[in-house]
Amino acid sequence: MDRQQISRLAHADHPIAAPLDDDSVRRLLARGIPGGGARVLDLGCGGGEWLLRALAEHPRLAAEGVDLSAGALDRAREAAARLGVGDRLTLHRQDAAGFTAPHRFDLVLCVGSTHAFGGLSATLAAARAHLAPGGRVLVGDGFWDGEPTAEAVEMLGDLDDLPTTLERVVAGGWTPVGGHLSTRQELDDYEWSWTGTLAAWALDHPTDPDRAQALETATAHRDGWLRVYRDVLGFLCLVLRPTDT
Repeated sequence: MDRQQISRLAHADHPIAAPLDDDSVRRLLARGIPGGGARVLDLGCGGGEWLLRALAEHPRLAAEGVDLSAGALDRAREAAARLGVGDRLTLHRQDAAGFTAPHRFDLVLCVGSTHAFGGLSATLAAARAHLAPGGRVLVGDGFWDGEPTAEAVEMLGDLDDLPTTLERVVAGGWTPVGGHLSTRQELDDYEWSWTGTLAAWALDHPTDPDRAQALETATAHRDGWLRVYRDVLGFLCLVLRPTDT
């Protein structure tokens, strides 16, 4: 199995591919969408779950998503058709970092996909280029909620602590107007779902040639979570507006 297939299986029971529960997603979207007729862009949309929820909540909203995974975009189209919102969803299969559009957006989303741009600061710079006057950005990324080991840094990258993360966002010309810190329950629920759903798939498919790989991946992920980063990794979502407009 390739990485995309593993991710699809692991997120089957947790379609928001980040440590957020449904209420947190709803509140962040309510804070980020400036009006019912807004235009929303998700950079690294995956299966389009954020966009689908926004479209279902706002009948005049138009949404666009960008992702490299053809399978994820197909799932987004199918889900949009089932929900009756397909006519208001446009999907682009391409690198989010190179995406351009002839119009600007009232909300630009990038939650859990900042790696596609090389980090949080570069993600915000890319989002700014797509933002309409008065628009907002909803971004989600990890931070160190404790002193990481060298193994944790090697596994997850060179993150900052929470105060430093906010300082750098503000220094980049942004003002937070909302946000959410994932709770311990949200963080643990996400990891249990990721590892458990992938392992359950393997157990339910005893003759599948990918069974062993799925079990090994679930076990390795669970071990890394519990032994390496559970006590030091946090997740932050921010609703931002440009400080100078």
